[in-house]
Amino acid sequence: MEFSNSDRAQVLVQALPYIKKYTGKVCVIKYGGNAMINETLKQAVMRDMVLLNLVGVKVVLVHGGGPEISSMLTKIGKKSEFVNGLRVTDEETIDIVQMVLAGKVNKDLVALINQAGGNAIGLSGIDGKMIQATCKDKALGYVGEIKYIDPQPIHDVLDRGYIPVISTVGCDNECNAYNVNADTAAAKIAAALNAETLISMSDIPGLLRDVNNPDSLIPSVDIKEVPALIESGVISGGMIPKVECCTDALKDGVGRVFIIDGRVEHSIIIEMLTDEGIGTMFTNKKGVRNKYTFFSD
Repeated sequence: MEFSNSDRAQVLVQALPYIKKYTGKVCVIKYGGNAMINETLKQAVMRDMVLLNLVGVKVVLVHGGGPEISSMLTKIGKKSEFVNGLRVTDEETIDIVQMVLAGKVNKDLVALINQAGGNAIGLSGIDGKMIQATCKDKALGYVGEIKYIDPQPIHDVLDRGYIPVISTVGCDNECNAYNVNADTAAAKIAAALNAETLISMSDIPGLLRDVNNPDSLIPSVDIKEVPALIESGVISGGMIPKVECCTDALKDGVGRVFIIDGRVEHSIIIEMLTDEGIGTMFTNKKGVRNKYTFFSD
């Protein structure tokens, strides 16, 4: 499909109020799932972040890397074990987690952003004791519960114009490393940065009223509606902790939170810079997805 110069101009004009809204504000993007495995999608995500950065948005990328960790554990002959969706992390496993997340995955993403024309710096939660954590449950081993986020290292990187790329490995005062859930870390980091927006990229279109019907997307949810949606079963299983992270971020001062489909190219741009958006928006106030009411506070 060919676009005329007029079409391109109209796209930019329609995006202008959204660019104005977000310029100078912090946007935290939690990145994982299928969008992180598919190379084409991965490159699209990196280009989206570079574009946002170039128009003045302070983009912060928080990433996981579960499939990569599992793959490396398989290579060394170690079986992955999960309890309630959390990886059991013994001493050998936390070494692999740190190596894969803070090493290969993190630096690969930094390189892709740089290749796309941006400037990125990789950080882990251990750097500057950014993510301070303690043992969540002895039965899980080195799985961390976040006690404190120090945003200063992130601010230092943002203030110099770089895109921080953060792997979710935390630490305690005894220098023990912990595997920290990426959704939880992204929510806490967004709150610590007083972020305008938190975007969680997932393998589904957003919150669905019927999980078997992708057309049943719920475009906007007030967090007061969440308990009833859990009780009715609309929010269930693995979506419960993900949505709880969204509501926690809003309660802690984040402006808006989105769950979007990471399988769609340029889903970040579609969500942030168009009238309709693409996923589910969570807010502290009942809202609808149309022009300008999106911006009302």
